[in-house]
Amino acid sequence: MIEQLLICRSRGCDPYENLALEEALLHRVGEGELILYLWQNARTVVIGRNQNPWKECRTALLEQEGGHLARRLSGGGAVYHDLGNLNFTFLMSAADYDLPRQLSVLELACRSLGIPAERSGRNDLLAGGRKFSGNAFYSHAGKAYHHGTLMVDVDMEMVQHYLSPSRAKLAAKGVESVRSRVVNLREFVPALSIERLENALIDALVEVYDVARAICPPGEAPGARQQAAAKAFSLRGRCPSAHIGVDEALPVELLSPNEFDLCSLTEKYASDSWLYGPKLPFTLSVEDRFPWGGVEIRLNVNGGVICSAKVYTDAMDDTVAPRLESVLTDCAYRTEALRSALASLSLPAEQEAQLLTLLETGL
Repeated sequence: MIEQLLICRSRGCDPYENLALEEALLHRVGEGELILYLWQNARTVVIGRNQNPWKECRTALLEQEGGHLARRLSGGGAVYHDLGNLNFTFLMSAADYDLPRQLSVLELACRSLGIPAERSGRNDLLAGGRKFSGNAFYSHAGKAYHHGTLMVDVDMEMVQHYLSPSRAKLAAKGVESVRSRVVNLREFVPALSIERLENALIDALVEVYDVARAICPPGEAPGARQQAAAKAFSLRGRCPSAHIGVDEALPVELLSPNEFDLCSLTEKYASDSWLYGPKLPFTLSVEDRFPWGGVEIRLNVNGGVICSAKVYTDAMDDTVAPRLESVLTDCAYRTEALRSALASLSLPAEQEAQLLTLLETGL
């Protein structure tokens, strides 16, 4: 049960430091706590944990023009960030993870601003039938986070300039342009600022999680206390530390990034080994797109045995790629051996069959 809300705002627009802080907050969050982390990256393409950077992004062009490639911990696809975009992360223990409730914070915040927000079937958020927020998820060691983007005034030309979606993905989307499928929130609220959206998110967080009501003494109107708490935060929202609320009992607190030593984590996220990984020589490369995500499998086969395997995917399940690489390595490149290796993963039957068919392409 969530008993305390904490708010953290990044101190800059460096994607490597911001991702480092996100991981540090995941380690920091305790039982009964929910941290809302708000952050922005300048001119950055962020890819999912298991994606191939050379296929998802024009890496050389991005670097030449002063941009950054970043890789996050969660699965999913590539996204473009600039200062017209606000990123959010909800962090908590796995036991307190509640995706519908977390999404309701986003919906309530947007609707309070006059934006007709609604959820799509894939946990994206839409307005007027177009996407303005995508979401991804990660869990580790009993803790979890849900993060995503809120497009306020993103440069759509740069989205198309840097991202290079696969032909299979374009075919699945009906070869629609990026511009026709996504929307900036300023189309609905022309004067919307990042700070105003931040405050709306914090107000919605207090209302949805109803922390004030949970501690309100008998006979006192909890709605009034909630409103006062939200207003207090809006007025003091950029203080580096301090308890926020009507009195010291209200458990809403600000966390400062300066509380964390981010040096080693920032180095990890900025390193070539994390961003690109080893360039694997391969004798077979197969790829396809399925309802659960696109997948590319590269195999180095010698003497009928798979010596090494590399799997790229934008599947939301960030464990699929490393597990698949593990069972394929040292596996005989024959149908029965492949079938047995895949069966050991306990995947859904349809997904297992699709992967086996894909792997059999080179036989």
